[in-house]
Amino acid sequence: TRSRFLYYLFSLGTELGNELFYILFFPFCIWNLDAWLGRRLIIIWVWVMYLGQCTKDVIRWPRPASPPVVKLEVFYNSEYSMPSTHAMSGTAIPLALLLLSYGRWQYPLMFGLILAFCWCSLVCCSRIYMGMHSILDVIAGFLYAILILIVFHPVVDLIDNFNLTYKYAPLIIISLHLALGIFSFTLDTWSTSRGDTAQILGCGAGVACGSHINYIMGLKLDPPPNTLPLSLSSLTVTVFGKAILRLLIGVIVLLLTKVAMKKATIPLACKIFRIPHDDIRKARQRMEVELPYRYITYGMVGFSLMFIVPCLFHFIGLS
Repeated sequence: TRSRFLYYLFSLGTELGNELFYILFFPFCIWNLDAWLGRRLIIIWVWVMYLGQCTKDVIRWPRPASPPVVKLEVFYNSEYSMPSTHAMSGTAIPLALLLLSYGRWQYPLMFGLILAFCWCSLVCCSRIYMGMHSILDVIAGFLYAILILIVFHPVVDLIDNFNLTYKYAPLIIISLHLALGIFSFTLDTWSTSRGDTAQILGCGAGVACGSHINYIMGLKLDPPPNTLPLSLSSLTVTVFGKAILRLLIGVIVLLLTKVAMKKATIPLACKIFRIPHDDIRKARQRMEVELPYRYITYGMVGFSLMFIVPCLFHFIGLS
């Protein structure tokens, strides 16, 4: 028997690894809580997702066969299965959140551990329940994310510092993210994997470039050092209202940026590479169109998240 409660619970768990969650969680963190923390979380997320997607395309294990498995989700069905990138992000984000925020923010360690455990368990179990992964895929994803965290957590400060302060950082960031995308895809058939990875790399590059411009222009998004450790301010109606308003206005700007860039870049890429664009869906699956359109679109979304939206908040008195 299928339980409606479990279905909705694990659908929520799956959403914690999808675009809708990222476009709400990262902006909320950067605009309302702590930009320092948000930037570092995005750096870790980009590396975890990039390495996970590349590993999938190297190992090339198919999804669990259906039947016997009942598939309750089909969106990512064209991707390979091993390791589970949902399990990877569902492990890396809450653990990185705990590692980066504990000591910087005042809260009981037990609260952080329980949150990380619940978040991670919900995402990992949801992939098995939805019929998208085997237990082995999920365990491999969980362990792989921990391995990446062990390697990247000690250097995340260096990476963020480089992004902010090095004179030619934007040039190196854009070149590196482009190269990573171009040289990592040898798909035998089209899948959502290539576009998703280009999207993640584009977003990472946009956020890093936006952070650099903020630093150069002296726009201070990080809390001043004398306010550390930070404590959660008492939740008044004004504070809550401002936070929701920032999220609402900001996310609308991000979605408008995404739509506008998509409308501009797909026909442009088709024109440059002489690909007929009467069937946009088919044209979008061509590498020459998919990679530039995803990079540019999500690069601009990342740049807006980090630079354009905070400038807008400053201008309308919401910062």
